[in-house]
Amino acid sequence: MAEPDLRLFFLLQRAAHQLRTGADRRLLEAAGITTAQLGALFAVHDRPGLTQRELATTLGLRESAVTGLVGRLTAAGLVERRAHPGEHRAVVLDLTDTGRAALRAARPEIDRTNAELRELLGEEGFAGTAAALARLMEWGR
Repeated sequence: MAEPDLRLFFLLQRAAHQLRTGADRRLLEAAGITTAQLGALFAVHDRPGLTQRELATTLGLRESAVTGLVGRLTAAGLVERRAHPGEHRAVVLDLTDTGRAALRAARPEIDRTNAELRELLGEEGFAGTAAALARLMEWGR
């Protein structure tokens, strides 16, 4: 039996890429959005009226990357920008009806992916992996 590959960072990168490309394909078919767009839509759903800067922090992205992402979401009619009530240069983001519909359409694919991962990892492995990944995200800050 071959030795397991202990290059954890490399394995995480490969697994993340494979999971993201598969999820992108499924989400595009089901809801017309990518995983990056889904993350942004969830963030705006969870915190209506957040700023682009807050969205960048939430997603762990540079503000320049979020500017492009928000531009694409706005062009697709998924979010709307409006003037920030207290900062003249800032804008706040809200979901549109189309954005809420995309989240509803994505839900079955999210549930299906989680079910497949639970089957692959077992319930303990699924919960343990989720907890470990949450710790890794905090460690890297």
